[in-house]
Amino acid sequence: MPRTNGLARAAVRFKPSSFVGTFVALLLAAAVVSGCGLLLQTGLTASVPPTRYAGAPVVVAADQQVHTVVHRGPEPETESAAVPDRARLDAGLVREAAAVPGTARAIGDVGYPVRPVTGARAATALPASGWGSTAFTGVRTTAGTAPGPDEAVTGSGLAQVGERLTLDTPAGRRTFTVSGTTATPGVWFSDAQALALSGHPRTVDAIAVLPKTGTEPAALAARLDHALRGKAEAHTGDDRSLAEGAALPAAKEVLVGLGGSFGGTATLVAVFTAAGTVALSVGQRSREFALLRAIGATPRQLRRSIATESLLLAPLAGALGCLPGLALATWWFGQLQDRGAIPEGVRLDTGPLPFLAAVAAVVLTALLAGLAAARRPSRIPPGGALAEALVERPGAGRVRTPLGLAALAGGTALAGVAAAQSGEDSANAASGVVMLFMLAVALLGPWIARICAAAFGLPLRGSGAAGHLAAANSRSNARRLASALTPIVLAMSFASTLVFLHTSTDRATARQQEAGVVADHVVTTPGGPLPTDTPRRAAAVPGVTAAVAVQHTGVLLPDADMGFRSASAQAVSADPTPVLDLDVRTGSLTALRPGTVALDANLADAAGVRTGERFALRLPDGTRATPRVVATYGRGLGLSEVTLPAADLAGHVSSPYADELLVRGGRAADLAALGPVTVTDAAGRAAARSRDRELNAWANTTMAAVLGGFAAIAAANTLVMTVLDRRRELHTLRLVGTTRRQVLRMIRWESLLVTLAGTVLGSLIALATLVPMVYGLTGEAPYVPPLVYGSFAAAIVALGLAATGLPARAALRAPRP
Repeated sequence: MPRTNGLARAAVRFKPSSFVGTFVALLLAAAVVSGCGLLLQTGLTASVPPTRYAGAPVVVAADQQVHTVVHRGPEPETESAAVPDRARLDAGLVREAAAVPGTARAIGDVGYPVRPVTGARAATALPASGWGSTAFTGVRTTAGTAPGPDEAVTGSGLAQVGERLTLDTPAGRRTFTVSGTTATPGVWFSDAQALALSGHPRTVDAIAVLPKTGTEPAALAARLDHALRGKAEAHTGDDRSLAEGAALPAAKEVLVGLGGSFGGTATLVAVFTAAGTVALSVGQRSREFALLRAIGATPRQLRRSIATESLLLAPLAGALGCLPGLALATWWFGQLQDRGAIPEGVRLDTGPLPFLAAVAAVVLTALLAGLAAARRPSRIPPGGALAEALVERPGAGRVRTPLGLAALAGGTALAGVAAAQSGEDSANAASGVVMLFMLAVALLGPWIARICAAAFGLPLRGSGAAGHLAAANSRSNARRLASALTPIVLAMSFASTLVFLHTSTDRATARQQEAGVVADHVVTTPGGPLPTDTPRRAAAVPGVTAAVAVQHTGVLLPDADMGFRSASAQAVSADPTPVLDLDVRTGSLTALRPGTVALDANLADAAGVRTGERFALRLPDGTRATPRVVATYGRGLGLSEVTLPAADLAGHVSSPYADELLVRGGRAADLAALGPVTVTDAAGRAAARSRDRELNAWANTTMAAVLGGFAAIAAANTLVMTVLDRRRELHTLRLVGTTRRQVLRMIRWESLLVTLAGTVLGSLIALATLVPMVYGLTGEAPYVPPLVYGSFAAAIVALGLAATGLPARAALRAPRP
């Protein structure tokens, strides 16, 4: 016998066609693993250079994340979540920071938008801050002096020195004397007045600390951390950007979620599919292994030969797969930045760890899958190996069958659990259904293939010789059918689940928005949020019976498993009943006043809270609050899950202005006369909101494309491998008198059988996942657009026909073996 390594090298060298499919599957798996790993790594290491605080060597700020301890295992774990808006510091800490040794100056910084009331730039939002910030931003006057009480410095073109300027501020309309002008757009007040006008006069956004000459920023930061004793965090270098708001923590959360949660699922699918392809490749060479056993090869030599083949192929496939993985991560990262989910200063971290992990994953997958597939051929006696190589072994095996039945039972039970729950709990439970059912399909593949062959074979037997041959082949080669069936089921189930989850929630959201807004007019401002006096002025318009200002934001809710979950929130300036029909289930919205809250019914059920009870949440800046629940309603998906009085958000948001004004009664022309505003109706508002939803829909589509596309390519790869492995069989059919046309028709019928069976099974798995998930989130059945579903099915059928027809034609043109 030749040496084991020699056997492996000879097999790869002289029969490369036997390994092409395996190589492609491992390459694609490495691409998915490395691409998702790069996003995860970037989420863990992301940083961005500071912009506003670039001139401040040390910046003291509040933690822009909230933390809690969860008990979901034997050891407690700390979970964190980025605050929806911005966490701030007590203004009294400015004096404490100034007293730390080495501090030359500590500047309490605040920033917020203001709007000129009159003039060419009326209703255009401008950034405002205290004049002390110019010490680290470098802004200088081009005329006049720094501002004093009731004075302001303005950007050039807004006003001249000595003029009176009326501004709409978070504290209301104020008139100032312009003391100076600068070349930089914006408005500056004295530090004390800037804090008083901010809407949160007791807190500052951050503290910029300028060190004394000779004091190292890092040393000063350490002293500040010690002096402030956990009340704030001192930052230097790129970490100063953390003090500029929650954008970076939120971006890190998005990247970790994509790279970790979705990446984990994608990695499992990729490794799972690659393992199946490796097992198929080994199984196709059973005749070769039987001959080796017959001429004296030991079981250990066969196992070592297969392991060596894996080590020859997998590292190269993994390394080459990292290139498309890098391209996938770069494209995805760029799309996130274009949509504003990631700040522009963040860069994709292309460190070597994800690439090494991808190569290691495919090597380990190939090695274990190959050894597992070779276990039986290497253990049975040589004579038995030759006999088994000629006839396919029935069934799925004594180990796979009970495991597959357990996975099937687990998926069914979990689907029942998901159907019995509501809201996020239902969605979380249903997310595991697809994985369990997919595992059951993979383990019980031969049995499922036999059932499908029997069911779909009945009409085939009556369709002529080609159909009869296709039915007989499918029934007698169930393992071969199962190997092609699994990736097709995977592609259909994952793509359908992701895409139709979006179509279902999008449709429910649109319906709730259309039914929920009963206002006659919706008033917005093109330049940004509404001026503070717009509700009062609109209420005075003849015929107006109600004018309610609405501000949209977000809150954080406690979650027993994840620590926190985000929820959409809206703050209303008055009783919303005349302008919003939230489909109240319990309580009354007329009782909404400071210290109370109204909740979406699904959210309330998931939290186990009822009307009249206290509900714990975190306001947009992370502040704890426990308002009393006065109502629950059914249209939280389309409008907002949490409804608060506007007074409860005062001081807890960066911009205290309302987003829109909902008006009942009056004429649109009279409302348009209020100033530079846009007046539309509920239908126009719903259209604008649907455009926002379309901008966010790409996430589900992209994930479906990544998973479904990978699975589809894997399915095509498997089909090509199975057809090329049947060249001897196809030529034998030709020798016994079957025409070339009949052989190709047989291949087409077989392809239709496997693609249709895979489409049906994948659709059933997706339906079992979507029904409880969508019902829990929306209270409705899933919405499956017929055209989209038809395109999925047609694509799978076309892919199957191409992946079998083309290699079959090539095999029939080749010389007979």
